[in-house]
Amino acid sequence: MPSTINWIDRLRIERVVWELDQRLYDLPRRSRIARRREVRSNLLTASADVGTAHALSNLGSSRQLAADYLDAEFGDAPRPAWMAAAVFVLAAVTISTWLFNEAVLAFGDGVAARDPHATGIYTWHGIRYLQDTVTYTFTNGHGQSVGGALTPIAWAIGIIVTILVGRIWRAPAQWRRRRAQRNDAGSMTPQLG
Repeated sequence: MPSTINWIDRLRIERVVWELDQRLYDLPRRSRIARRREVRSNLLTASADVGTAHALSNLGSSRQLAADYLDAEFGDAPRPAWMAAAVFVLAAVTISTWLFNEAVLAFGDGVAARDPHATGIYTWHGIRYLQDTVTYTFTNGHGQSVGGALTPIAWAIGIIVTILVGRIWRAPAQWRRRRAQRNDAGSMTPQLG
């Protein structure tokens, strides 16, 4: 006997679809959308047949389902974690920019605290190896700064750590496997002529 799906059931289904979608961000966009639509459609059909609670319990863990989809798309070989790399880069750049800006402001506050009516040019060499030289120009206690940016060494460290966090070195092997799979699938299609 088919049961009706109310808005609470739809919300429960959407929560499961959203959880699955969050775990599938390494899939290409079209594939991720297709998987999301497929799971939603199957859950709505199953909910109408056996009820939402039973349909959701039959689905199993969204973590395992996502792992199965990723293995089906990329194989079970180790793969890069693009989302981990992106989150690390965003967090690292945000935090380092804030930290270095605070260091520059602290230097200026220190000069102003020592001499409230300071006039002249003051330099600070920044955080060694990570930050460029900071130059403060003070006029009657009011200062403006120039410099304090990340050095090439800091950028290189950030790139290396991003590669390590995201396991990006695995990407070329994954691309080769996908290209080989596409070539194999293309060679299996019948030739007209």
